[in-house]
Amino acid sequence: MPAVSRTFRTFAAVGAVVFLLALPGVAHADDDLGNGKQGEDTDANLNGDGTLSVSAGGVRFDHSKNGKGGKVGALTSSTSWSPPPCWYAPKYSPEELQAYLEPIWEAGSTGHQWDNEQRKKYTNPDDPEKDFNKHKSGKGYWWGSYVDKSFPPGWDSCTKDYFWVDQGDPPPADVENAVTPEILAELAYSEIRVPGTEITLAPAQATKVNLPTWAWLDGAQFQPVSVTASVPEIGISATATAEPVSLKIQPGTPDAETYPASGVCEIDNGRIGEPYAKGKANRTPPCGVQYLRSSGDGTFPLQATVTWEVHWTGSGGTGGDLPDGEFGATQDVVVQEIQAVNR
Repeated sequence: MPAVSRTFRTFAAVGAVVFLLALPGVAHADDDLGNGKQGEDTDANLNGDGTLSVSAGGVRFDHSKNGKGGKVGALTSSTSWSPPPCWYAPKYSPEELQAYLEPIWEAGSTGHQWDNEQRKKYTNPDDPEKDFNKHKSGKGYWWGSYVDKSFPPGWDSCTKDYFWVDQGDPPPADVENAVTPEILAELAYSEIRVPGTEITLAPAQATKVNLPTWAWLDGAQFQPVSVTASVPEIGISATATAEPVSLKIQPGTPDAETYPASGVCEIDNGRIGEPYAKGKANRTPPCGVQYLRSSGDGTFPLQATVTWEVHWTGSGGTGGDLPDGEFGATQDVVVQEIQAVNR
């Protein structure tokens, strides 16, 4: 459907989303199946109680085990992989699709020829009971496309018309990105939020040149987090879980050494790094940095990035791994010269 695709691009550029909602198979993600509530504006964000929200794509998300707090953020894949920009999922019952399409045809805004072609797909003049598959009401759904409302690259690639799937049957094998447990896991991945990455340093206020600086993360904040995505209408679900595995330290200047030399501190017994305590001054920190020159009147931008392993489990015994994700932050470090006292 190249013409539809071109129209989709053109009107999105000028913000004419209302027109796009009239095109079968090219629905905006805010168009959700809802038992007579087609076109209901919904959101995939976390609810106030931190438990459950409904996405704008026929998918429900349970965020109750997600990361919380003011500094949480989304994972960035460590590879070129990204979640689906669009997908297909149950969208309308027979009655809902009829109520949605017939006013569009009657208005004639999409053109007489297009309207007639659409009528031929969804109606049967010889047996009106079969219009929109109403004889199968309660036994399946019309599926349609949903688009990630951030419009990432590829958002306009799901251009297939509405198609029918009987309850209990899988979607057609040739439909790419038709919602499955694996697709749900990938969508759940994009909903994961992990704690902010501000490491604790010792010395805390300012470190000294050639003095090992200890670095660690509060283990209580770096527990596994997960999001569950489901489509209750067809009884499938998947949970994506992210677990912290390492911390990478980049001192912000080439005139520094890291501990270990790679700058990557592995998680150990649920903790990354080791808190400094009295009596450890002569020890080499298991995780840290040593600056070889002063930051002068400024600071060094130390970047701390945590790598999270992501795996998923889904209905029907499905499961597997997803690409690692990363989330980090930069903090300013003051490095001073050690002052010598002349006698």
